[in-house]
Amino acid sequence: MPKIVVAIDSLKGCLTSLEAGEAAAEGVKRACPCCEVSVLPVADGGEGMLEALAGTGGGRLVHLTAHGPLMEERETCYGVSADGATAVVEMARISGLPLVPAGRRNPMQTTTLGTGEVLRDALRRGCRRVLLGLGGSATNDAGLGMLQALGYRFLDAAGREVGQGGQALARVERIDASDAMPELAQTRFVAACDVQNPFYGPQGAACVFAPQKGATPAMVRELDDGLRHFADIVRRNLGTDIATLPGAGAAGGLGGGVSAFLHAELRRGIELVLESAGFARRIRGADLILTGEGKSDRQTLMGKVPAGVLAEASRQGIPVALLAGRVEDEPSLREAGFRHVLCINPPRTPDAVALSPDYARRRLAQTAEDLVRTLFP
Repeated sequence: MPKIVVAIDSLKGCLTSLEAGEAAAEGVKRACPCCEVSVLPVADGGEGMLEALAGTGGGRLVHLTAHGPLMEERETCYGVSADGATAVVEMARISGLPLVPAGRRNPMQTTTLGTGEVLRDALRRGCRRVLLGLGGSATNDAGLGMLQALGYRFLDAAGREVGQGGQALARVERIDASDAMPELAQTRFVAACDVQNPFYGPQGAACVFAPQKGATPAMVRELDDGLRHFADIVRRNLGTDIATLPGAGAAGGLGGGVSAFLHAELRRGIELVLESAGFARRIRGADLILTGEGKSDRQTLMGKVPAGVLAEASRQGIPVALLAGRVEDEPSLREAGFRHVLCINPPRTPDAVALSPDYARRRLAQTAEDLVRTLFP
């Protein structure tokens, strides 16, 4: 009886990881009713991380109200392990870009305060290990808001609070940690990031990512200057240099903020998720793994979900098939080790059709069915 594991990333704006996996599993069962099929939600540290980890080991969700990117109150949640020791926090659920209407996106104003409120709740409940997903942010405040929620005060030259958002970074002259939560010193933070960008500069948080969050060219320059200034303040006050730290630019500089203030370990998101979910153990003995994402190309091989799945599967000698809504650079993907590289959509499928959830489910199921019928006749 063949054992097939399905571990597909979310198809952004279309299907969650679990939905995509269940669709492919449906096709597998149609082709091979007697096979053993396991669906494992996966993520690279952004959208879907909580879904991928919260259900492992009997964990539960904690619901609360916190402030969104524009300081509006929102319902959100995070995961807690069965023993209550580990919290899984997906910052995008309370500080993410989809929470801000297109016409109001402005990283000069958006804040990570809500992410800090979620962390504060987890620490007060006794969690002493935190897995924090950094992807999908609406912010460029280097975690300033998050740290304010955890008790840090950031003061200007006159000793006044600098306020919220990326616009506040350039005004910070002094850091007051006297009211920081004492639980922080007892807690291990591990941050999952899917990018390796430095804190500031041409490849930094503002220059690369702020335009996607609504920043004009003038805002990008001001935000980059603010990050540069904040890094100098951090170096002088904490003795920590985050300027060129790989991943410091993740989530609008939040990577640098959690590293400097919370002593967080920055890990590639997919590696952290697979390790925490016990992926290596759960795929043992599989005959085939189906992975995938919305678009596969050379970027896939730079730390995205399918690359992480392929790395572990290769260690165990398990063949991997890659299913994607769009495929480019197929020779590179095959050379990397994917046994099968399949586009789920017929040529020239309009994006509006391809991004329809019902259509995507049908195409994933059909592609998986066709492949499995060929491999396990």
